[in-house]
Amino acid sequence: MNRNSQNSTTRGSKALDPLKYEIANEFGVELGADASARANGSVGGEITKRLVSYAKNQMAGRAQ
Repeated sequence: MNRNSQNSTTRGSKALDPLKYEIANEFGVELGADASARANGSVGGEITKRLVSYAKNQMAGRAQ
């Protein structure tokens, strides 16, 4: 991986941090190494669902 892609990945991860912690709070999950993979994964799955929903809404708005 080149330096530019590493930087953009880091920026993207940092941009999602507020969403990650918001969802973890909603689910009552304490993120980290001590949490179960299932608990951590539930947060990641919800992030994906919300990002897909957001993208669909954006695309639908542009198509109109």
